[in-house]
Amino acid sequence: MGSALQLQTDFVSDDLRKAAWLSKDTVQTRRLLALEQTYDGATPSEAARVGGVTVQIVRDWVERFNAHGPEGLLNVKAPGKRPRMRTRFLKRSIFE
Repeated sequence: MGSALQLQTDFVSDDLRKAAWLSKDTVQTRRLLALEQTYDGATPSEAARVGGVTVQIVRDWVERFNAHGPEGLLNVKAPGKRPRMRTRFLKRSIFE
């Protein structure tokens, strides 16, 4: 018995469809179209089928969408490791 996904009310399905059409990121487009289905009354499992993922991933997308809007559905590169040498020491060692 899954609960209905609660999407923010600032958008309607047409807004997501338009954002998906305008997006140049195919991953974001797929996610927007899957969430658009929920605005049209689809169950989480139907939205997952559209997105080609599991229901849990759709729920994660909903959380990201509610927190950050359509931009939250873009993949963001991880920041990576911090350098071992601090910047000021690195600059000093380069110029010496």
